Amino acid sequence: MRVLGFTGMPGSGKSEAMEVAKARGATVVRMGDLIWEEVERRGLPRDAKHVGEIANGLRETHGKDVWALRTVERIRASPAGRLVLIDGIRSNDEVAVFRRELGADFTLVAIHTDQSHRFDRMVRRARADDSADRTVLAGRDERELNWGISRTIALADEMLVNDSTLDAFRQKVVALLDRLGR
Repeated sequence: MRVLGFTGMPGSGKSEAMEVAKARGATVVRMGDLIWEEVERRGLPRDAKHVGEIANGLRETHGKDVWALRTVERIRASPAGRLVLIDGIRSNDEVAVFRRELGADFTLVAIHTDQSHRFDRMVRRARADDSADRTVLAGRDERELNWGISRTIALADEMLVNDSTLDAFRQKVVALLDRLGR
């Protein structure tokens, strides 16, 4: 099994990369879905406040690698021999789990997009855990930076820069999948 783990700030293009990969037959495991499932299991609304509280709370209670460990369980349950993409790696603790558990089959990919473009995209997509308030979005960035995402991005094995059109970015993703997807 070949596993590509994606990291990047909110709104950088991770979800778009996942859609391209799914269209090519890859399995996608979105770490945020695991958090959303936990929020819903607890009967809470799936908004930025509760998602952040649950994500942080379980990290504090069960360790910084809790979401990575749950993701590995989900990956191991996926069909053998398929390309698997992980969406939403936030910290080096999580990367360490993937490198330890998946070994040479794992490659970390970072997506970089400037803050202005990211905020515009998040306002347009209007996902439940997004906000149209740039102050709230900046707070979300700060939370993710506190988890160590900047170091994770800096230490990625591969970097995709998402600074042009949607079609150009999709072409970059296809080229990466062709090269690394084996």
